[in-house]
Amino acid sequence: MKFMLIWRATDEGFANLGEIDFDQMLETVGRFNEELIEAGVLIAAEGLADPNEGVVVDFSSEPPVVTDGPYGETKELFNGFYLINVPTIEDAVEWAKRTPLSGPGFKTEIRRVPTIDEFPQDNEWIKKERAWREKTNQL
Repeated sequence: MKFMLIWRATDEGFANLGEIDFDQMLETVGRFNEELIEAGVLIAAEGLADPNEGVVVDFSSEPPVVTDGPYGETKELFNGFYLINVPTIEDAVEWAKRTPLSGPGFKTEIRRVPTIDEFPQDNEWIKKERAWREKTNQL
């Protein structure tokens, strides 16, 4: 099963990151990435740029409103993710407990990623997606 481990941080967590030597952080995260790779469970991993570099598209009105930066009142921001392939959610929890960005202000949310087989196979859009996944070796 695929699971996404989503890194979330509060303002306190982001402040704590500023106190960590960047090279040390790269080494710590790199060692964790290496463990995931050696265990054969890593599918993808990405961090995200500072939320102030992003934009928000709000669909509460027509046309949608685009604003700079993160949501207006955020308590936690999505900071990056790992996509892993492990047999159970318990295995995903064990990997999440080992993520290198931890401590006050940090959380890791775990979400299962459904497979294409869980959707109606007679649907034309699912058929098209399946064909694309087969063509790109994603099945």
